[in-house]
Parts: sequence; structure tokens; C-alpha cells
Amino acid sequence: MPSAHSLPVIDLSQADDPALRPGFLKELHGAARDTGFLHLTGHGISEAESARILDVTRAFFALPEADRLAVSNLHSPHFRGYTRIGHELTGGASDWRDQLDVGAERPAPQLGPDDPAYLWLEGPNQWPAALPELRTVVLDWQSRLAGVAHRLLQELLASIGAPHDFFDAAFADRPHLHTKLIRYPGSAPSGADQGVGAHKDYGFLTLLLQDSVGGLQVVRDGAYVDVPPMPGAFVVNLGELLEIATEGYLTATDHRVVSPPGAVERFSVPFFYNPRLDAVVETVPGDYLRSAPGLVHDASNPLHAEYGRNELKGWVRAHREVARRWHPELVGA
Repeated sequence: MPSAHSLPVIDLSQADDPALRPGFLKELHGAARDTGFLHLTGHGISEAESARILDVTRAFFALPEADRLAVSNLHSPHFRGYTRIGHELTGGASDWRDQLDVGAERPAPQLGPDDPAYLWLEGPNQWPAALPELRTVVLDWQSRLAGVAHRLLQELLASIGAPHDFFDAAFADRPHLHTKLIRYPGSAPSGADQGVGAHKDYGFLTLLLQDSVGGLQVVRDGAYVDVPPMPGAFVVNLGELLEIATEGYLTATDHRVVSPPGAVERFSVPFFYNPRLDAVVETVPGDYLRSAPGLVHDASNPLHAEYGRNELKGWVRAHREVARRWHPELVGA
């Protein structure tokens, strides 16, 4: 059973039952408004599907380092591929994890001098030749979770009394999908416990599959609390663009991962569901706006209504080496 410090548990299947739907919407509203994080069950993703993506994640990180470095994100102007341990930054400090970043599989863009730089975030992925099944498994997973996330976003809007299809057009043509395969290899030699530092996600929705090793922490009532893994559930959190779209009524919540002790490894697979890069986020209409406090502006973390600008800001800050190699004009921007 979840601990006292765990998250609200929302069963998505209750949305289809007329008798349960009103209670479901009330619980979803409360979880999104008060916490910004929740456990999602009833999502239709099978245990076998979840096991498969975790198995292929472990298989990738079991490859020899040379095979992983062959798909280093330093080779990609689209920030796709493998990041070595300690080479991603959060809050200016190195995260003690390595990862593989995968997006929607699309051709590299042909950009002119007046095109926005964030269009570079689309492009082909890098796949290790030594693990050919990885491509099919990850892209299938990404497609499956996009369907779950879209349904959840519609229900979230309905829960606050807004049009459930308000964002459909922004996601319809080419949503910006992103999956990470992550390994936390245990404690850093320095003794620092930053698996990934405190941050907020800068998009719409994140669905996280984690293994049985804990480490995720979320701010609740002003303090970080543990989020124990819940079998069969995704951890869902709201990103900064939903904060913009609801004038602060819904808020993105700070979270972090504490490194597992010793040589214990932790594996996780977060999926990020976001609109097309040039989508401009407009305010979601509804009576809830009477209770919206407005946005809190942070000069160190400016929020942009144009999704691609928010996304690019995050990548340039987190992956400075990639940005310097491929987009030096953006470093320091």
C-alpha cells in the first residue's frame, strides 16, 4: 500500500463509468490543483508492456560503453542520444545518472536564417546497432503513452470545468513526444546524492514509469517527501505550460531524485507529452479563473507561452556541450 507521504491515486478507467465519473473528476481536480502530482492507475498499459520497456532499458545500459558512446548526444544537433554520467546539469550542478533521449522519429529540418532555433529539437533519433530491438520497443511505448496522456489531458481540462478539447489542435499534427531511458548508478564518489536536481518540468504532462527502487521526492507542504513506487501505476506530474495556460491555477511542482545508496542501480522511463513546437499556449477558459492567482514570474526561469522556446531553454541549460557544439549562438541566451 502507498505510504502516508505518497500521492493521490487516480483511476483513469473510472472516467468511463457514468456512476463514478463525477467522483473521478473531483479527485482529479483536487490532485492537480493541490499537489500537481498523482499516481495514475486504470490506464490500460499492461504489466507486460511495462516490463518490456524496463527490460530493454536495462539491456541498453548493460551494453559496453563504446556501444553507448556511439550514439552520444554530442553527435546530434537535435539533443538526441546518450548522455554520460554527470554530463547533464540541473540547477547548474551535475546529475549523477546516464540516459538515452528519444523523440518522435522525424527527418532533420531544413532551417533558414529566419526560422526559430527551437525547430532543431525535431529530427532523427540515434539507435545502438548492438540492440536493434530498442527502436521498436521505445517507439511503440511512446505511441501508447501518447494516447494515455492525451486522454488524461482532456479529463484534466474537464475536471476544472474547461472545454475538454481545448488543446486538441495544438497536439493534432505533430506533438512533441519525448522519452528518456535513465539509469541512476548509485552514489557518486564525491558523496553527493543528486541523482537529478530539483526542477519543474517545462511542458504539459509527464508520465513516469519507475522500477522498485525509490528515490523520487516531491515538494508537499513546503518540504520534500518520498514517493514510494506503486506497482502498476505511473507517476504523473504537471508541467509549467499548464501553469501558464491556467494563470497559475494549476502549478508545476518541484521534484528531484536522490541517488540510491552504494552501488544500487535505479531505472526509470519518463515520458513527456507536449504540443507541436510552434504552439502558442492560450489561457484555458472557465469559471475556475476566478480563483486563479496569476503567474509568479521568476527572472531566473522565464516562462514562454510559445512551447518551443520553453523546451529549447531547458535543453540548452541542461546540455551545454551539445549546445556549444551545434548551436553556439544559443549558449548564454
